[in-house]
Amino acid sequence: MRKVLIVAALAAGAAVAAVAGYAPMTPVQAQGERPEDVEVAIFAGGCFWCVESDFDHVPGVIETISGYTGGHLDNPSYRDVVSETTGHREAVKITYDPKKVSYQQLLDVFFRSVDPTDPDGQFCDRGESYSTAIFTLDEQQKMQAETASAEAMKALGKTIATLIVPAEMFYPAEQYHQDYYLKNPVRYRIYRLGCRRDARIESLWGEEAHSGIAK
Repeated sequence: MRKVLIVAALAAGAAVAAVAGYAPMTPVQAQGERPEDVEVAIFAGGCFWCVESDFDHVPGVIETISGYTGGHLDNPSYRDVVSETTGHREAVKITYDPKKVSYQQLLDVFFRSVDPTDPDGQFCDRGESYSTAIFTLDEQQKMQAETASAEAMKALGKTIATLIVPAEMFYPAEQYHQDYYLKNPVRYRIYRLGCRRDARIESLWGEEAHSGIAK
């Protein structure tokens, strides 16, 4: 259940916000139509507000876009996705400078900023749309993701539930979701604290929690 108990009243205004800038992005765009000196990663880590905020604080990351991917419905809305009928997950498309940060480093950040052992969602958000996944854009990313998953399993001593699947159509989320933590800092902090996201990550990962994320 998406943030309902924690931010229902706070989100009422956002639920009817304008959706300017909403447009689908195909895997071809995600993989090929970008400057030669940047690369792309796509991760699902529960609430995309939080994933976006975390990766915006990783040196070498150029841009983050919250969106939906992995499902069967074309042009899904937020309400479609949280109905848990579309197969889509909340995800973030990350554009980064490989001269400053590697895909492997991004994978390390990803695993240590989520609970990869939870198959049913993340923290207070339950359902497939909030479960973790790595959407790989090529064979090299797939191999690196599999290695990072194995390392996470060894470090935690627990089964890793994070799926590793080929990237599909990526649909940017409604405009009001983009940079939510900057546009609505108080609401964002209330949600993140109330959902106990950081508390769970720190309990699970200890000193490795949030490694690679600049404070």
